[in-house]
Amino acid sequence: MSGYYYQDANGYNGMPMKAPPLQQQYSGEYMQQNSIDDYMVPEEEWEREAVLDPAWERQQKKTFTAWCNSHLRKVGTAIENIEEDFQNGLKLMLLLEVISNEQLVKPDRGRMRFHKIANVNKALDFIMSKGVKLMVGAEEIVDGNLKMTLGMIWTIILRFAIQDISVEEMSAKEGLLLWCQRKTAPYKNVNVQNFHTSFKDGLAFCALIHRHRPDLLDYSKLTKDDPLTNLNLAFDIAEKHLDIPKMLDAEDMVNTVRPDEKSVMTYVSAYYHAFAGVYKAEQAASRICKVLSINQENEQMMEEYERLASDLLEWIKQKRPWLENRATDNTLGGTQAKLGEFRDYCRSQKPPKLHQKAKLETDFNTLQTRLRLSNRPAFTPTEGKLIANIVDAWKGLELAERGFEDWLLRELRRLERLDHLAKKFRHKCEIHEEWSNGKIDLLQSTDFKHCSLNDLRALSRKHLAFESDLAAHQDRVEQIAAIAQELNVLGYDQIATVNERCQKICNEWDQLGDLTHKRRVALNDAERIVERIDSLFLEYAKKAAPYINWLDGAREDLIDMFFIHTLDEIRGLIEAHNQFKATLGEADVEYKNIIRLVNDAKQTCQDNGLEITPNPYTNIQPDEISAKWHEVQTLVPQRDQDLQTEYLKQQQNERFRLQFAQKANVVGPWIERQHELLQQLTIQVVGTLEQHQKKLEAMETNVVQYRPHIDELEKYNQQIQECMIFENRHTPYTMEVIRVAWEQLNTQLTRQIAEIKNQIYTIEKKGISEEQMNEFRAAFAHFDKGRCRRLDPKEFRACLIACGYNIREDRQGDVDFQRIMANVDPTQTGFVTFESFLDFMTRECSEEDSVDQLALAFKTLSGDKPYITAELLKRELPPEQAEWCMQRMKSYAGADSVPGAYDYKTFSSALYGESDL
Repeated sequence: MSGYYYQDANGYNGMPMKAPPLQQQYSGEYMQQNSIDDYMVPEEEWEREAVLDPAWERQQKKTFTAWCNSHLRKVGTAIENIEEDFQNGLKLMLLLEVISNEQLVKPDRGRMRFHKIANVNKALDFIMSKGVKLMVGAEEIVDGNLKMTLGMIWTIILRFAIQDISVEEMSAKEGLLLWCQRKTAPYKNVNVQNFHTSFKDGLAFCALIHRHRPDLLDYSKLTKDDPLTNLNLAFDIAEKHLDIPKMLDAEDMVNTVRPDEKSVMTYVSAYYHAFAGVYKAEQAASRICKVLSINQENEQMMEEYERLASDLLEWIKQKRPWLENRATDNTLGGTQAKLGEFRDYCRSQKPPKLHQKAKLETDFNTLQTRLRLSNRPAFTPTEGKLIANIVDAWKGLELAERGFEDWLLRELRRLERLDHLAKKFRHKCEIHEEWSNGKIDLLQSTDFKHCSLNDLRALSRKHLAFESDLAAHQDRVEQIAAIAQELNVLGYDQIATVNERCQKICNEWDQLGDLTHKRRVALNDAERIVERIDSLFLEYAKKAAPYINWLDGAREDLIDMFFIHTLDEIRGLIEAHNQFKATLGEADVEYKNIIRLVNDAKQTCQDNGLEITPNPYTNIQPDEISAKWHEVQTLVPQRDQDLQTEYLKQQQNERFRLQFAQKANVVGPWIERQHELLQQLTIQVVGTLEQHQKKLEAMETNVVQYRPHIDELEKYNQQIQECMIFENRHTPYTMEVIRVAWEQLNTQLTRQIAEIKNQIYTIEKKGISEEQMNEFRAAFAHFDKGRCRRLDPKEFRACLIACGYNIREDRQGDVDFQRIMANVDPTQTGFVTFESFLDFMTRECSEEDSVDQLALAFKTLSGDKPYITAELLKRELPPEQAEWCMQRMKSYAGADSVPGAYDYKTFSSALYGESDL
């Protein structure tokens, strides 16, 4: 019957047939463009010649005939053969007048074919005037086409018997199905999912009768195994006591694999209209369920807020002392471990807690909005768990966190510097102590009193060379003292040992100076008897001492450790080393001159047949000079290699800097642009709130998808820190700056989305139009010059006047305005936020639920009694909400009380905060 049947809510029309295009025109067809409901829309394709299932045809014919007669009997007539009795159109027009309570045009009384077609067309025109789109022609009804006649009757049933059925704003078919499901839910072996197989065993019909008229049958005696008895029982009772004609055949229902859906829907709709008298009670129960559901949801949100607030505050309490503790174990390893813990805190521990904080703020605002919109008292968290407490705790955490990473990096740099200085101090001390070993004993010796003149002269010149050596070592001692001083300033943990060693060297140096002076005086006194001096040895001594000193200094410089951080520094070292290598030619000449002096002395002794004696003027041996000279020549290429290695390392560090800078210079501006875009979206809403919400959610998705760039930048930052790179001149962005900007972007975006959702919820709950909401927003934005989302009293007063409030410029006007300010700014902050302004305007422009409305719903449900019983609550409300009411309601104490009676008036007042229940 797809040629005339109209699709139900599931898109099923009862017939597996294909149809030709809707554009084909047939004589007598009438089209109406304005459809009433989705199920009233015909299929675009249908076949007029398709064969109807015989079982369904039989069921529909019987059902539709009985339905028509149930209305025609009101005017004293009936039909026997549905495809013949409507051919002349007279009874069809009479049927439409009865079911619509409207007068149709006067029918043609002739018996000719065109008279019949005219009458049927009048009936079809009336049907289409009710917004029904027909796919049947008058000629087909006049010709007795059973399929088209049944389809027309089904269309009439849909329009006049089923379409007006409405349950929770659903379509007719879905509403009728939901009504059946609700009414039969408490009954065993009944599960209504459709209008065919779910009614086949008859229990669903019996359950509907028993739910509304339990006095007519005993449901507990029925069994699922005897469907025929169940169906006949239901049909007989409905016909006898409910005035519902027997439209279905029990045997057809049992023997058909899938009973005809439209026949069952027609019969069930008769039950719905028969029991329409209880609609008021259902509506009252629905209102109560709605109010109770809101309260239950609010309680769950309050408990969730308390749990999340406690968890967040406890976490902050644990983390804040750790961040405030700016002390380390003064070792590189311990400080690096602490830096690793801080990285884990920033990347793994803090972000979830930041999200939890944002969720707390969002849930709190949402809960307060829901409470205001449902006329409930505002939610006050337990002491110490207010949003202000959480914000203060979070600010304290961020204050403790601020500069923590910089402090750790400075501490690492200090400790690394300390380690380098300590090694350098020990190295220079070892060189000096090696040089000074035995010098005091030598200076304190009185050997010159027992020497010959030549020996005395030798001792004198030897002492002169020592003084030159002593002066050359002055720089080294000063370097040792300077390093010790720097170690003191930087707080070296073993500073006592350093100071003790430095003091020992300084005291020894002072003693060496005093002893050198005393010995010089003594030798000068004896110098009068020194006449001869070996000029050759003296020249050797003079050259050897500074040269060996130069060699020691060169060796010290060549093995000296370097501590640098930039390419410029390593280039400077390489340049200095190249300059040093340029002096090696002169040093080689000097070395050859010194060795030549030794060789000349030996040659002179050999030429004169003398035994060469030790040089009385110096202890520096030619072998020592040669060894140190060869060592310096060996150290030069090693130094080249060390400098080149360090140069490559600094090049790599520079690449890491550039890598981080390139990424940071992309991520930083991107985050700034997102902040600017979010600021624009916050200031001005273009389009509907839903569209604006989609824009914000799309932006949130974009931000979430951008997270890998932040993680990649974190990886680059970790590489830089592991390489001990402390400065980056290629970018103004640091990882901490980007982290803070990223966290602020996520927090503000989450808060803005929640705010838009609350506005949408306000529109839906309060009945405020989106145009009104946009007017409120535009008025607020006009006076919010600083774009800080709040108005001072003067701006707020001007905004109210712009919105149409008549606030007079006199004492009474000031009093009225102060009353409004006390409402929108209860904490007396001196400012009116956008949320408070919006809440005030929505309250002023909308109607709200009240205690009286809820009490009236309970009164309707109880049958105008001042109390309600547990039995009524369990029967009319879902089990969970019925139990919830009984736990909170007081017993009714009136004179007309009955056992199990509850006082619903005090309960209603308590829900809206007007009693202390």
